[in-house]
Amino acid sequence: MKTLRQLLADKPQSLAAVAPKDTVFHALKVMADNRVGAVLVLDGERLVGIFSERDYARKVILVGKASKETRVEEIMTDKVMYATPENSVQECMALMTQGHFRHLPVLNAEQQVIGIVSIGDLVKETICEQQFIIDQLQHYISG
Repeated sequence: MKTLRQLLADKPQSLAAVAPKDTVFHALKVMADNRVGAVLVLDGERLVGIFSERDYARKVILVGKASKETRVEEIMTDKVMYATPENSVQECMALMTQGHFRHLPVLNAEQQVIGIVSIGDLVKETICEQQFIIDQLQHYISG
């Protein structure tokens, strides 16, 4: 099973991020521009939260807040689970399934953000690995 270091090496390196004082509207625009479902919230280079479509739906729309006046820091998830480059895809899938979240920042030993993975990234990698195993088994059986 691949590690996140290996998985991130195959992903584009751009990170979708906003600052805590940015408006929710700006964060939604960044998400749309980057075609992602969540953005990291960085204070300088330090991870202070994550803002997702789910946060928007539950903490802005459902409570009648306005996205152009509400700051990201008011509604972001500030207790962020994260992984390290050494974590396996399987470990991260288990963590995300257990915690009911779909985006996982990856931090190095110095607590710097080096990437983010989505549940979609992990599922895609798992399917590719399973297909590889199936192909190997078919080759073995027919060989």
